[in-house]
Amino acid sequence: MKMKTGLTKLLAIVFILFLKTSTALACDVCAENQPAGLENITHGEGPTAIWDYIITWGAVIIVGFTLVYSLKYLIKPKENSKSHIKNIVIDNLNSDGR
Repeated sequence: MKMKTGLTKLLAIVFILFLKTSTALACDVCAENQPAGLENITHGEGPTAIWDYIITWGAVIIVGFTLVYSLKYLIKPKENSKSHIKNIVIDNLNSDGR
């Protein structure tokens, strides 16, 4: 039960930090120099060519798949072998009385 409480607190903190984005917004000059739809997001020059968008969205898709699959295999790895390291660690934790 302690793990769920700690995880809930961690998720709440991360969520609050994502809500506070005012420190990452662009200044007035940078907002004017960025293309429509992306103004006031960040400092500096925005994407200038179609390739910038293709590269960025390609990276977003790769990171999204990586996140989904890493969480999937962390939560339910589907490894049932008794000699698997996961089961060895769990057995050792259970035998220590934790």
